[in-house]
Amino acid sequence: MTSTQIRPAIARAMTTGAVVLALAGLSAPVVTAHAQSGAQQTAPQSSMPAAPVSPRGPASVADLAEGLLDAVVNISTSQNADVGGSGTVPMPELPEGSPFQDFFDEFFNNRGDNNAPRRVQSLGSGFVIDADQGIVVTNNHVIADADEIEVNFSDGSKLEAELIGRDTKTDLAVLKVDPGQKKLTAVAFGDSNAIRIGDWVMAIGNPFGLGGTVTVGIVSARDRDINAGPYDDFIQTDAAINRGNSGGPLFNMDGEVIGINTAIISPTGGSIGIGFSIPSELAVGVIDQLKEFGETRRGWLGVRIQPVTDDIAESLGMKTAKGALVAGIIEGGPVDNGVIQPGDVITRFDGKDIDEMRDLPRIVADSPVGKEVQVEIVRKGEEQTVAVTLGRLEDSEQLASTDNGEDEATGEEEAPVATASVLGMTVAGLDEERRAEFEISDDVSGVVITAVAENSAAAQKGVSAGEIITEIAQETVSTPQDVVDRIQALKDQGRKNALLMLASKTGELRFITLRMD
Repeated sequence: MTSTQIRPAIARAMTTGAVVLALAGLSAPVVTAHAQSGAQQTAPQSSMPAAPVSPRGPASVADLAEGLLDAVVNISTSQNADVGGSGTVPMPELPEGSPFQDFFDEFFNNRGDNNAPRRVQSLGSGFVIDADQGIVVTNNHVIADADEIEVNFSDGSKLEAELIGRDTKTDLAVLKVDPGQKKLTAVAFGDSNAIRIGDWVMAIGNPFGLGGTVTVGIVSARDRDINAGPYDDFIQTDAAINRGNSGGPLFNMDGEVIGINTAIISPTGGSIGIGFSIPSELAVGVIDQLKEFGETRRGWLGVRIQPVTDDIAESLGMKTAKGALVAGIIEGGPVDNGVIQPGDVITRFDGKDIDEMRDLPRIVADSPVGKEVQVEIVRKGEEQTVAVTLGRLEDSEQLASTDNGEDEATGEEEAPVATASVLGMTVAGLDEERRAEFEISDDVSGVVITAVAENSAAAQKGVSAGEIITEIAQETVSTPQDVVDRIQALKDQGRKNALLMLASKTGELRFITLRMD
């Protein structure tokens, strides 16, 4: 059985195969006349008013679609695929007099120049957003690795397109054609925040290279995270989206683009009524930057984060599990000055609530580079507001990749003492011998875990020997005795869980909670 997987809704040129068209019967209310022999029966009159008949959907979208089809285009790309070199299959050596000799001679002698580049084509969709400038929007994966990009219009005309900019994180690309060669029709973006689950939507695209095709459905869900990128916030719709619809628009019933069709979930590659569109709220800012700069310029906070679980919230004295838990600070980043610290929970950023961890990266990225923003945090059970000046995410990638996430605490390391057993873990002082044994970086400080008991609370949370406890309940520990004392203090306070900050041997931080009962 084929497992369900997320596949981009990109169409490729159909070289072989048949197209099967099936007619679906449309059901309608059935009125049945009942009669008895010898007498005409009259239905008794009811004093109750007839219930209003609710509409089953828009009577027709023909007028709406007619005004939008010219703005939706087909994106055709081609690239030169080098099949020479190691890609060339040599003729096999055959024994003298082999009956296959004639067959192989004909095949290998007639296949032409094996080193010649081969044209590979693919198809997708797009739409015009600026008729005067000739600006066309599509998905990045539609034009990825293309040597040539061609925009095909509904009247059969074609124009070569220039790539203005692309963004792999949101899978968007902006193209430009010469508007002097053709009068273009453009469509406008609408407010994706205004749509509701159950609202009617219409998709127009080019599935399987058939040409402009209209499908209608409803908004099935919002705020979907399908693990396609760091800023997932998809609109889910049951309007049919097939291969070749990628980059095409999703319209509301006012003819405004509220989404860009990008992906589907399907075990077969065809539509099963689960399609995903990038909301206009997210797309417009990226498109504006690509038009102006040819690249994105996103805000950057410089923190590593993880979800706030119920156990972590309880350990921090929070009433509800919300926000993003800061697991580490990137060295050299915007908050590497101590204004935000590991263990802080960010609950609000620049006036916007952070309900889940995944909300923070998207909101930060949408903020202007260099802007000073107010950030609300929970630190050691107390709510605080701090001011942060954002950096630029694109400038941070190399810095972030080399950062080791070391803890801010750099106190003098105490002399090692005897080992201790707590919460299913055996801990010991971090001396040179244990650094060598577990290959722990010199930059990491704390108490090393030397063993974890099977089926213990620590084992169930994935704790392993060689990890280092750097904090317990947001207090630094540096000896096994510190660990014992801190756990006992939490028990004396009536706490049920202990919040531990662990470091890997390279300094990568994470938080876990362990039950103490």
